[in-house]
Amino acid sequence: MKDLVKVLRTHWDRASAVALVLAGVVAVIVGWVAVSDTILTFEQIPYVMSGGLAGVCLVAIGASLWLSADIRDEWRKLDRLEEAVRGLNSREVDATDEAVSERPPSAPRSEPRRLRLTAEG
Repeated sequence: MKDLVKVLRTHWDRASAVALVLAGVVAVIVGWVAVSDTILTFEQIPYVMSGGLAGVCLVAIGASLWLSADIRDEWRKLDRLEEAVRGLNSREVDATDEAVSERPPSAPRSEPRRLRLTAEG
């Protein structure tokens, strides 16, 4: 149980997104069931407005919350890569893009590969 609370605290945005999407799906289903019980259009409109539109809005908010959580994770990864490239973590990055914390003194140092960009035209 403590692990679940810990996961929910760290991934609160994804947990909220799942809850919003589920609530939206439930609202759409409840609205559809209520609309299917009546044949008169003027009686169906309140159910469509409350259940259908509210459900679609909840699903859209949940999806955008999940997307923003994924984008935030990608920015964190990019920040870590930038720090590794700039050497802020006091580590070296070799040509294979692997971070090397310590290199033995007897190991030969290889020069990193460099790309040459040429302008054609």
